[in-house]
Amino acid sequence: MDFKNFDTIIDARTPAEYALDHIPGAVSAPVLDDAQRAEVGTLYKQVSPFEAKKLGGALVAQNVARHLETLFKGRDRAWKPLIYCWRGGKRSGAMAHILREIGWDAKTLEGGYRAYRRWVVDQLLSLPLEFDFVVVHGPTGSGKSRLLSALARAGAQVLDLEALAAHRGSVLGGLPDEPQPTQKWFESQLLERLQTLDRGRPVYVEGESKKIGQIQVPEALMARMRSSRCIVLDTDPEARVTLLLQEYEHFVADRAALDAQLDCLVALYGREKIGDWKALAAQGRWREFVARLLAEHYDPAYRRSSHANYAQLAQAARVRIESAAEAAFDGAAAKLL
Repeated sequence: MDFKNFDTIIDARTPAEYALDHIPGAVSAPVLDDAQRAEVGTLYKQVSPFEAKKLGGALVAQNVARHLETLFKGRDRAWKPLIYCWRGGKRSGAMAHILREIGWDAKTLEGGYRAYRRWVVDQLLSLPLEFDFVVVHGPTGSGKSRLLSALARAGAQVLDLEALAAHRGSVLGGLPDEPQPTQKWFESQLLERLQTLDRGRPVYVEGESKKIGQIQVPEALMARMRSSRCIVLDTDPEARVTLLLQEYEHFVADRAALDAQLDCLVALYGREKIGDWKALAAQGRWREFVARLLAEHYDPAYRRSSHANYAQLAQAARVRIESAAEAAFDGAAAKLL
């Protein structure tokens, strides 16, 4: 689907539908809000379609009028919007009719959001196969995300899956005050990002497992990454501790949240070991706590999973990171490029 021919993409669905997923860049301009849609639907089932349509028509007219006075107020005669709803039917059609009567060249998306969603799924089955990925590996705390940022600053193409998923991909990887997107919204953003990348140049991406927090990485992308060439970060152990302390500083300020996350590992390690880790945190021995967590949890897990899943990892070039300073990652990026 090519949306470049339109000045604005308008999502006419309810705010709740928009929050679950939408075309990237689309503005939310509901013709019915969540409560109104529920009310019209109930009237349709319990009274009659005629009464439901009569109420719906009045509500749609009120809501579109409000959008005309606010969202669309500054649009000139040449404005060309694309409007979609769930199936490309009544809601988007009603708004488009009003906008066309005013004089704008308003179009509706055939098939609506459902058609868009089918297109996203189809694209994510084939598009990842067209890229030359370079997969960045290294145990937790080695600075993979920081290297991706340095590579991006240096002009390389980067696909940061953890940024899209709002999660760092480990048991302590949740971001403070930032919930993960829905699976569908993650996939919409992922496809949008892939479409901006040049197939003729390498794309650097972090070696991930199938899930990043609660988000599932699409199978075709996962398969392509696992067959791609790799590089491995060889980061100084003290730098790894520093990097993790910087990334997880919110846990230092919120011990209860940290303890809750560590409790998720009781089934793997038993209460005694988890208690030891918690005691180190309680005593403020943060560097020792992180070093123990790396040695006893993260590193063994990395060794078990990476070589089994990435075919070219054994032949990977190694990239030395001497410190946690940004300059160290900028220097490594410059050498890679």
